[in-house]
Amino acid sequence: MSTVQTEKQQQKEAMKMLKDTSRTFYIPITMLNPELKKTVASAYLCMRAIDEIEDSPVLASETKALLLKETEKLLESPGPFAQKEYDALLAPVAKDLPEVALRLGDWLDTCPAGYTDKVKAFTAEMAGGMSKWASKNWNVETVEDLDDYTYYVAGLVGVMLSDIWEWHNGTKTDRDLAVGYGRGLQMVNILRNVEEDRERGVSFLPDSMSTDEAFDYAQKNLDDGLEYMKDIDTKSILLFCRIPLALARKTLNALRDGREKMSRAEVEDTVAQITSDSK
Repeated sequence: MSTVQTEKQQQKEAMKMLKDTSRTFYIPITMLNPELKKTVASAYLCMRAIDEIEDSPVLASETKALLLKETEKLLESPGPFAQKEYDALLAPVAKDLPEVALRLGDWLDTCPAGYTDKVKAFTAEMAGGMSKWASKNWNVETVEDLDDYTYYVAGLVGVMLSDIWEWHNGTKTDRDLAVGYGRGLQMVNILRNVEEDRERGVSFLPDSMSTDEAFDYAQKNLDDGLEYMKDIDTKSILLFCRIPLALARKTLNALRDGREKMSRAEVEDTVAQITSDSK
């Protein structure tokens, strides 16, 4: 198989994995131009790989902390990612992890060469932050703790996206608002999964935070997301950012109304409306 065929096959597999793992991001990623699509898809899958380790319902907290810390070190090492060492690291628990977590090196390989080191660096920072919180057993006691945790698992994604936009075509955005963009999406997920998390002995909300305060925290960060997009002029990038944010805002409203999530029809209608408005 030629190098070109190999690259095409890797990209095809990456997009299939993206479709299988993300209802929220798959559609907007496919709307980006080829360079951005490859870059954002690679970055998303790398961070999803890390997230699957952190979020495993099977692995013990101390195991997660160790795996994430060692993965951080592998990602920080210069040169190509050491997939064989990563395989050896995960070997004892590979049966308990999904495919997306096992193929971190493959996802890095699909990234344009000019941005691979940045994806490695951002993913390493996420792994390190998640390792810290795994070692604390996700004991979120204060709003400051919540800010710190949601930065590592989602706000950092917003910062990375801002960096990608600037690398691609010079688009400059407010990095603090970028953190709010990612943090708002994550907070909606936390609110959706409160009961499920409680059943497995984990809470990402401080005990002192009331339900109303939790919703206000989510709303404030989603509002920052709206402000964040005002600096974006590129149509495809703006469309990419609008879809997840709109879905998160409507999901938050559904949760306020006592529903667990939006219906599939509501999701499809929202995406169709945003896509139509952008034409």
